[in-house]
Amino acid sequence: MRIAVSSVGDTLGSAVDPRFGRAAQFVIVDTETGEHEVISNEQSLNAMQGAGIQAAQTVSRYSAEYVITGHCGPKAFRALKSAGIKVVLGVEGTVAEAVERFKSGDVQPSDGADVAGHW
Repeated sequence: MRIAVSSVGDTLGSAVDPRFGRAAQFVIVDTETGEHEVISNEQSLNAMQGAGIQAAQTVSRYSAEYVITGHCGPKAFRALKSAGIKVVLGVEGTVAEAVERFKSGDVQPSDGADVAGHW
């Protein structure tokens, strides 16, 4: 399974970025093989508006089935849901810790956004 974790850096030891739409990058992790790749989210960082929707399109292009992040706004949440991507919110720590918590079942997908737009 492929999961996208919002990240402030480009390693598994980087902190989870609390923002989905304006995360610095995403670390895409294959939970079966442990392989990962880093995807820049620069286009969304500098967007005047629509950052969450652009970020959702980015992770969708990389076949992510889940997104793990700190917070997600309503437009991004809807975009992810319409792409068939489940969203896990409220996650802190490193990317590696987030992946382990996901694999162990400590965190679950959310039913909706947890912040207003333009957070």
